[in-house]
Amino acid sequence: MGENKGEFALIDWIRSRSRFGRDVIVGIGDDTAAVRPPKDGALLLTIDTLLEGTHFNFRRCTPYQVGWKSIASAVSDVAAMAGIPRYALVGLALPRDASMQFARQLYDGMRAAADACRTGIIGGDVTSWRGKLAITVTVFGESPAKPVTRGGARVGDAIFVTGELGGSIEGRHVEFVPRIREALALREAVSLHAMMDISDGMSADLAHICRESRVGAVLYKDAIPISEDAKKMSRRGGKSALRRALSDGEDFELLFTVSQTAARRLEARPPFATRLSRIGEIVERGFYLQKKDGGRVSLQPKGYEHFRD
Repeated sequence: MGENKGEFALIDWIRSRSRFGRDVIVGIGDDTAAVRPPKDGALLLTIDTLLEGTHFNFRRCTPYQVGWKSIASAVSDVAAMAGIPRYALVGLALPRDASMQFARQLYDGMRAAADACRTGIIGGDVTSWRGKLAITVTVFGESPAKPVTRGGARVGDAIFVTGELGGSIEGRHVEFVPRIREALALREAVSLHAMMDISDGMSADLAHICRESRVGAVLYKDAIPISEDAKKMSRRGGKSALRRALSDGEDFELLFTVSQTAARRLEARPPFATRLSRIGEIVERGFYLQKKDGGRVSLQPKGYEHFRD
């Protein structure tokens, strides 16, 4: 699409399809957006970048799905802190040969995801270049109380996860809905000690919690909720279904720890219909997989790494 005429035509088209809440003072079309800050709690800020060939491939997904994922993956970071997403800014670097139809399909996916998450797209930047598609999304959210971080896990905590894990490449990595409602329901039901969303792989992300909390973990082998996609992929060869559930990544489920008392409360009365699984416990040190007979073997956390030596 053209560098100038196409850019402004796209911005005008996006602005014509945008709706803003009462707290938005200035929306799309000016030098910056302006919003009224929250009166209570904390302001949450997160940024997420998606790159063609790394986070998505157009041989396997549509522009609409990529647009959806760009918003949903950023919003998922707010859900990971039991926050409420409010606004998004989108930085869009389009391939120079991208058509207006392509750009509109991309935005339609963004808009649909934003609507599903009750998040307003209130500004951003559009440009084109000789490279592949790159999307950067900044999300502003609110935390009604102290944000839930990765660093609060305590020895003796139970480890839980929402949903099912592994095999997201079969489609769930671009069609998921961030666990916003589940996170807020958990916050209301119990005291969350530590939480994050699963993007790099469950075992790798649990290792992040352990590192920030200075603790170890034991995972119960038979309690890991393995997705049907992971099982199907394992039958075609390669990694086992369990290994996929532990390391595939981009499940965008919630991984969190709570006290044993809170764990019993969640198991007795789950606060939502989404599957909720107790998959392990926090220990002083080490990282283990526990078998049905109680025996433990050392587990090497694995997942996606952006930088490798």
